[in-house]
Amino acid sequence: MAADADTAFAHSPPHAMTHPCLSCGACCASFRVDFSVHESQAQGGRVPAGLAEEVTDHTCRMRGTDWARPRCAALVGKVGEKAHCGIYEWRPSPCREFAAGSDACNRVRVRHGMQALDSGLL
Repeated sequence: MAADADTAFAHSPPHAMTHPCLSCGACCASFRVDFSVHESQAQGGRVPAGLAEEVTDHTCRMRGTDWARPRCAALVGKVGEKAHCGIYEWRPSPCREFAAGSDACNRVRVRHGMQALDSGLL
């Protein structure tokens, strides 16, 4: 998800919609998420150790993201309805760098039956 998705809507008027990432979850159910072992709690990082599995001496992977139909173990809720990251504050760098409204975001939203986001509204 976009780095600090909440920030984009922090200064929105009270009638503004909730950030679309808070009901989507398509990115969490579409990609393999690999990251440096140094991001895991076991190595002094912030990603909860129980949700990461070591793949190599240098790489960890979020549990659930290596399946034919990936679903990150940290995803809470149903994709497209009320879905969010259960470890948002401690998520790994690929998740922090994933941008809401990007081409990749819109492709997976459509794949999960949702409309693409208008990046001008984010």
